[in-house]
Amino acid sequence: MRRNQMSTAQQKLSSPFRRGALITNLLRLGFLALVAAVLFGVWTVLDAHLSEQFLGAPQNTAGLIDPRAGQDVLTPDNIEQQILAFNLRLRENELSIPAGANPRQRPFVVNIGEPARFIAARLQAEGFIRDADLFNLYIRVNGLERDIEAGNFILSESMTIPQIADALQTALFDEAVVTIPEGFRAEEIAERLAAENIIEPDVFLAAIRAPRNLTIFEDYEFLRSLPADGSLEGFLFPDTYRLPVLASTPEIVIGAFLDNFANKVGQEGLIGGSSGLSGRDLVNLASIVEREAVQQDERPLIASVYINRLNGTCNADVGGPYLQADPTVQYARGTVGNWWWKPQSVEEYAQVISPYNTYLNPGLPPGPIANPGLSAIDSTRNPATTNYCFFLG
Repeated sequence: MRRNQMSTAQQKLSSPFRRGALITNLLRLGFLALVAAVLFGVWTVLDAHLSEQFLGAPQNTAGLIDPRAGQDVLTPDNIEQQILAFNLRLRENELSIPAGANPRQRPFVVNIGEPARFIAARLQAEGFIRDADLFNLYIRVNGLERDIEAGNFILSESMTIPQIADALQTALFDEAVVTIPEGFRAEEIAERLAAENIIEPDVFLAAIRAPRNLTIFEDYEFLRSLPADGSLEGFLFPDTYRLPVLASTPEIVIGAFLDNFANKVGQEGLIGGSSGLSGRDLVNLASIVEREAVQQDERPLIASVYINRLNGTCNADVGGPYLQADPTVQYARGTVGNWWWKPQSVEEYAQVISPYNTYLNPGLPPGPIANPGLSAIDSTRNPATTNYCFFLG
């Protein structure tokens, strides 16, 4: 009985507390609702004010952002687009800043079905833009995501994000896949490029033989020691390339070769070896090794023979400082349709008057005779250690 009386008393006592807690919770909910309403109102007023200021202010970057993109009134349906547009307005000055100042044109490929965010990431990785996120923001706000075409384009790092986004809406050219074998000379490369309608052979060869006229020449450290009359023979790295058909400038094609050389060999790959050769001299001898070798494993031994002749290890009766390299004479006598002349007898080699004839002239020829691959370059940089002075037939 006493326990029941106490329970009844506790219930009477707790009822006011429950009512108080309920009132407190209701007040809290009301306060939160009021705060939300105020924030929503402030956002609406702020957005309208910023839109008015933006539309009324002089625009030095006309065309960078469409100030009327999206709707003016904030609704649940357009809130995301409005927020994106607001963020883009905060960064509009960045849109007119290119990734770099180099106007050199380079090819860029958009693959079929490639998402816009992947395209943006590759644009940044290849140095065309500084910020992939800003590029994505720009094309989303301006509704350009679905306008980017699959295909081939010519871009440069000196273009702004709006210019690149505009360029990607119209594919410019077809492309061809071309393979350049190790040991090809420049004329053979020119013929193969012409066969794929990539570039006229005369235009290509003229650029190869006067590389200092190219706008991209100073971009490559390994070319800085090139003689005033030196060509790019030896630096057109053999590989498989995807190149534009009817390329607008020789820089687009030649740049692909030189970029590949820079990535695969670079300045570091032309110094520091045991052969004692560096730079263009290393490429020069590597081109001879490339043409002389039949099997890949022969290259270190062939390189060692030539190095021994160059450094004075060999006596005159076995060649002395004369390389006596058949490919150098073949290069000198090469003509259209027969770029690697083959004589009827060894004696004919000595009858070819040319600075490239290493039977008549000691030391290295004036320049590379072909374009060596990585194996020939590495073998020449670090040849086998031998005292060989001639080849066994």
